[in-house]
Amino acid sequence: MDLDEKETCEPETISEFTAEMEKHPGYFTYYWDHKKGRLLLEVKKLETEFLYVNSLKAGLGSNDIGLDRNQLGSTKVVKFQRVGPKILLTQVNYGYRAVSDNPKEREAVDDAFAKSVIGGFTVEAEENGVVLVDATDFFLRDAKGVVQRLKEKEQGEYELDPKRSAIYLPATKNFTKNTEVEAILTYQGKNSGDWLKSVAPDPENVTVRQHHSLIELPDDDYEPRRFDIRSSYFAVSYNDYATPVTEPLEKRFICRHRLKKKDPSADVSEPVEPIIYYVDPGVPEPIR
Repeated sequence: MDLDEKETCEPETISEFTAEMEKHPGYFTYYWDHKKGRLLLEVKKLETEFLYVNSLKAGLGSNDIGLDRNQLGSTKVVKFQRVGPKILLTQVNYGYRAVSDNPKEREAVDDAFAKSVIGGFTVEAEENGVVLVDATDFFLRDAKGVVQRLKEKEQGEYELDPKRSAIYLPATKNFTKNTEVEAILTYQGKNSGDWLKSVAPDPENVTVRQHHSLIELPDDDYEPRRFDIRSSYFAVSYNDYATPVTEPLEKRFICRHRLKKKDPSADVSEPVEPIIYYVDPGVPEPIR
């Protein structure tokens, strides 16, 4: 093999691969390939957990169907893992744990219960330990379960049409601790139900917008508080298989805001970081 042939076999660097694309630095730096309508992600930290949330930014408009504007979907703790040329996005199973100092005990429970690989990608380019993947198909999938919801509500038989789906650039943005991607999704179907007919201009072709959030997890300084049925809190639970046989396997903790006093010695103190609520700007002024 001569020198020219060797050079053509070497994989491109990220800089070379993305030379004609728009770069958007942030939590997950992404590149917009306007020629092919692709969105590519840089993955810098493999095996690092983060939060993935999907939502329905623009819905159907029918309360009976229940696919509403700004409706949150599932929340998952996930991480990227590399296997050869493949990058897997794996949801961690925190429902079953071994809270133990013994690594073999933790490993045994980790292997005993299934995980969920929710995304698969191929390395397109890499540079200085950073890999680049084409995430377009991941963001253009039916993550919110629109097809299943329409079927459950007897509103027709639908499937996602990739040819009429695309990344929605006005709401795709990057920040220091989160990456936001939005997509236009079009569903084609038949046997449309009355509820769907009442809100869609063409009930056999229904278009919504789906949003994806990739969010950095906070630090480990949060202090959980055990759930007590006498409290007015909701609970989050998991099974701890390192629990002594004399204690309950299920562990329950309250869902609460993370508040710390500026003055720990005071009975009442302003918080270090206050809770901030945001009102939808689309709400009419008198109600706001």
